[in-house]
Amino acid sequence: MDYATLSNEEGYTVFEFENYRIRFKAPYSLEHYISVKEWDNGYLVVMAKYSHNNEYEEEYIDLNPILENLYIPSNEFLSKIKEVRIQNT
Repeated sequence: MDYATLSNEEGYTVFEFENYRIRFKAPYSLEHYISVKEWDNGYLVVMAKYSHNNEYEEEYIDLNPILENLYIPSNEFLSKIKEVRIQNT
């Protein structure tokens, strides 16, 4: 499997790949992610739906500092991921 998934649950963004399930705080008004516009080695541009806006909004997520804080070698980890898919729960 060369793709990861992005979802949200209970106020957290969830990024899953292989045996990793990385959760980090999401914006308080995030309802769900809609689509991935861009994946660039740890940097995501996604469309998201927020409760305070009827329109979808572009959101930016940089996984590199998150992985660094978790002592996960980002170059090795991210180089295996070719695509990120939305997984709505």
